[in-house]
Formats: sequence, C-alpha cells, structure tokens
Amino acid sequence: MKLLVLDGNSILNRAYYGIKLLTTKDGQYTNGIYGFLTTFEKVKELIKPDYVAIAFDLKKPTFRHKMYEAYKGQRKGMPEELAQQMPVLKELLKLLGYKIVVCQGYEADDILGTLAKACEETGNECVLATGDRDSLQLVSPSVTVRLTVTKMGRPEATLYDEVQIMETYGVKPKQLIDIKAIQGDTSDNIPGVKGIGQKGAADLIQRFGNLDYIYDNIDTIDVKPGIRKKLIEDKESAFLSRKLGEIYTDVPIEKDLQAYTPQPADTNGAVRLMAKLEFFSLIEKMGLRNDAVITNEVTQEDAVEKPVETIDTKQLADMVNKNDRAVFIGVYDNKEIKEIAFDIGNKIVLCNNMDKKTAQAIFENDKTEKITHNIKPLFAVLDKMGVGLQGKTFDSVLGAYLLNPSASGYDV
Repeated sequence: MKLLVLDGNSILNRAYYGIKLLTTKDGQYTNGIYGFLTTFEKVKELIKPDYVAIAFDLKKPTFRHKMYEAYKGQRKGMPEELAQQMPVLKELLKLLGYKIVVCQGYEADDILGTLAKACEETGNECVLATGDRDSLQLVSPSVTVRLTVTKMGRPEATLYDEVQIMETYGVKPKQLIDIKAIQGDTSDNIPGVKGIGQKGAADLIQRFGNLDYIYDNIDTIDVKPGIRKKLIEDKESAFLSRKLGEIYTDVPIEKDLQAYTPQPADTNGAVRLMAKLEFFSLIEKMGLRNDAVITNEVTQEDAVEKPVETIDTKQLADMVNKNDRAVFIGVYDNKEIKEIAFDIGNKIVLCNNMDKKTAQAIFENDKTEKITHNIKPLFAVLDKMGVGLQGKTFDSVLGAYLLNPSASGYDV
C-alpha cells in the first residue's frame, strides 16, 4: 500500500510565491490555495496513493527552539495575503475528505519523518511531497520524495530516490544531515561551521563519511590547516546544527495508515467553497459535481432567453443605429469581422462577414455607445478595414481589470 504525505506549509508557501497574486472579485486572495490544489492533484495523479496525510506547522515554538533560541529567528512573519489563505485551505481539504496532521512542539517535517518511518516498519511505500529539500534525508528503499515547485503558475514534482540523491549530491540520504551540520542553513538560522559552505561540507562528508569520524580523527584527516582550524573552533556548533537539522521520526501522532484513508468528500460543501474562491475550472478538473454552484452574477431566474435572427448586412446598420447603445460580441480574424452579434433589445441579430460599408455605418456613428467584451481584436480588424471607431466605447474586460487587477482572468 502507498501513503502520500504532503508538507502543507511548504507547498502552500511555494505556490504563493510561484503564482502571481490572484483574488476573487470580492478581494479574497487565492493564489496559494490554487497552487496547492494543482500541485496536490498532480502528485496524486502521478503516484495514485491509497492513503493521504497533510502535515502543517503550528505557530507555537518547537523542541528545536528550546534547544537553540535563535532557530529560525531571522524569519519574518507570513505575509498577510498568504496568512488569510491558510484557514481556507485547511477547511477545503477537510471538506474534500483528507486528514490534516499537526502536533504541538514539532514541525511538519517531523510528521513527514514519523509517517515515513511507520511505512518502513510496516512494509508500505511512502511518498513525501514537499518543497523543502530537508526531507531528502528521509529517502530510503521504501521512501521517495517528490520535490514540488510552482513555475510560471504550473506545478512540478521532481522525483528523488536514493539513486537521484547520489547522482545529485554524491552521498547517501542520511549523510545530507551531516552536510547541513557543517554548512549550516541560513533559511533556518542553523549556524554550522563558519567559513565552510555547501561545496566544502559535501567534500568532507563524501571523503570521510560522517561528522563523528571527522571529529574522532580531526588531527589526522587529510584537510587543509584552515579547514581543520574552522572545524575545531566550531565543533560544538556543528553537533548542535546536526541536532537542529535532523528530522525527528517519533512524533506522537497516529501511525496506523488506515487512519489516513481518504473519506467521502462533502462534495456540495467543497464545491460551494471552491465556487466562492472562483475555482470553476478546478471544480471540473477535480471531478466534482457543479450542481451546487450558485454564482452571484447570474441565476437561472435572472437569465432571459432572446431569439436569435441572422440578417443581411444591409439591414444591420439601420437596426443597430436605432438604439442609443450597441451591445455586441464578435468573431474576428486578421482582416475581417467573421461573425458579429448585436443585442437590439427584444432579440439578438447575427451577421456574417460584415462588409466595410456596414462597419463604417455602425462603428463611425458617434451617437451610438458601443459596449463589448475585449475590444482589442476589433481595433486591429477595423484598422485593416480602414474603419474608425467613434463615440463612447466600453470594454467589460478593461472595466473588470480596473475593479480587480489581480484576478486570474476576465472571461465571460
């Protein structure tokens, strides 16, 4: 059987920074949630898990803070635009039937490590999905990591197994702990050994195997005098850094994999929340029914059906210009207006292949206000036809952008 464990904070954080700020029409930020869900769906499709657990950090200090007060001390608080999305994501995941796992005093990494160890001890397979390379130390014959990142709005999930780690770092997964102990980690404020970076730390562990061997043989190992001096001076820091960087694998959480069996989703609740977030395409991609979606813009009671009449271009200008407003939408190619439909009040009139004379009569009439959605392609066509655009003009795309510049799109 196969367990998928997601590092919720890590994936959400990388999704937030990997996708431009998105908001609903009401101003609710959604880019982190959207990126998390697309990453989650991609990983699920890749590995097809039997069990799923989603780990999150708690705000309270962990055992590492008690061990080293400055641990992660340089980090700024989560941006408010991201913090707003965290509780909404957790609510949605619960509605979708997934188990969220937290434990006071420990980090999400430690939950990943504990569940990975549980899989190893029971002969099950474990896949860890995270944006944090620290989890690579957990890789084993039965544990792999999918290192997730969101690039240009698209999720990626690179596989790391024992072979890939050896090819990339030249060491075994567990040895990554000792590399970090020497090089430190500025993102977590882990001190390491001053003056020895990633390259130097990797060289030491590749040649001597582990931190204990290095210090047991510090006077005789083949290193430059300057490196030996730095190692001796920061010995205490190196061993402290190893403790800080090593993922704990015995967190007091449920270790029975059956506890992480996905439950039947509250489909209507999930769809309502996703509709509120304006994730309409994701509702379809995730295979959720959309009969619970009620949009605020148009309900069936508000919708009015109008007859559509196809007319000759000669009749069109007279019919349109009788009105103060010309509400229309068209299909354009490079040089002509292939199809265009106007709402003239009691019906929709459709015209195919509008000629230049008709276009001039309508679009150069400065007494009629023109209203459409996405006027940009029309500008290009009218210019090539030698037709001007006069009078008041309103483009609903530009209007929507002015109201909500960070929206993901402005489709009708």
